[in-house]
Amino acid sequence: MILGLSIAAFTSLHVILSLIGIATGFIVVFGMIRARWLSRWNTLFLVTTVLTSVTGFLFPFKGVTPGIVVGILSILVLILAAVALYSGRLAGGWRGTYVISAAVALYFNFFVLIVQSFEKVPSLNALAPTQSEAPFKIAQLLALILFVVVTVLAFRRFRVAAPIS
Repeated sequence: MILGLSIAAFTSLHVILSLIGIATGFIVVFGMIRARWLSRWNTLFLVTTVLTSVTGFLFPFKGVTPGIVVGILSILVLILAAVALYSGRLAGGWRGTYVISAAVALYFNFFVLIVQSFEKVPSLNALAPTQSEAPFKIAQLLALILFVVVTVLAFRRFRVAAPIS
């Protein structure tokens, strides 16, 4: 039991938070590409992405795993995004800091989605059972290219200051 939930229920909660974080993250990044500030979507993205990382740390594990490392990195870039947004108010260099850190946090979540998909989805697992096979590497490479492209576009186009009170 974790936080009063069975492992299965807690895993479902973690996955739901992760999927909401990924979906809202794409809405946020594509909003930035369109030079639009989507306040509620940004808040939902940041909250669910932080909760995804935090809940990931609560699973029983032995030692440091790749998931723990990604979770730590995600928390660090989310802290940077929060500082850029709430302290820096997206002014000056904080705008770019927010765009990049938000996109990197989204990438980390998406990276883990690919890893988990190849572990848990039977048809994907059959293609790359050890995750060292070409289909897995191609999926991760395509994801990385996608995120580099959308991050550069968002960085270049997002010029709107966040209406933070």
